[in-house]
Amino acid sequence: MSEHDEHEEIVRLYGPWKRRTPAEAADLLADYPGRWWVAGGWALDAFSGTTRPHADLDLGIPRIDVQRFVQFVGVSLDVWAAAGSLTPLSRRGFVVARDCANLWLRAGGADPWEYDILLDDVHDGRWIYKRLTHISRSLDDCVWSREGITYLRPEIQLLLKAKHARPKDTVDLERCLPHLDGPSLHWLAQCLREENQRHPWIVRLRDAE
Repeated sequence: MSEHDEHEEIVRLYGPWKRRTPAEAADLLADYPGRWWVAGGWALDAFSGTTRPHADLDLGIPRIDVQRFVQFVGVSLDVWAAAGSLTPLSRRGFVVARDCANLWLRAGGADPWEYDILLDDVHDGRWIYKRLTHISRSLDDCVWSREGITYLRPEIQLLLKAKHARPKDTVDLERCLPHLDGPSLHWLAQCLREENQRHPWIVRLRDAE
């Protein structure tokens, strides 16, 4: 199934997505006391100064903050846990399963989805790579900010994308490569070697270093 067909099937089953931007997310979360950041393709847009079409807007938060986040956004948006199936979360009390990696937000059942919230493992101020937990990094070194909006750093986002390496992910790699510095290229290449020594991106990263 192509990426387009896969997206169309998700829309058929679960409903459409409304186009949201990082600036709109910043407005929504202006008074939120916890940490959050723009992730996914939008974060790579901001870093590279280029753009491509996006199906949705991904935002990241530490998993340990999920209760506080739902309490905050639940005032204006319904929150659903997305883990194979969709489960509505009540502000009055809920449990998010360990295998749940995403929260989907929308105004109501007849409305399109607005934000996809990615739950990242963060312990003692360190971001933990979900597929190889010995790989970690200070959360402060995983993000960067511009004009009041915080973004996930490109080498972190590309590592998360690398497992599937879909055509759009490879496009994201290519548009970021000219802007990544040596330490970032080296870190990403080393992480990929630990996960999959045959990963096709490793050669591109080595050539770019």
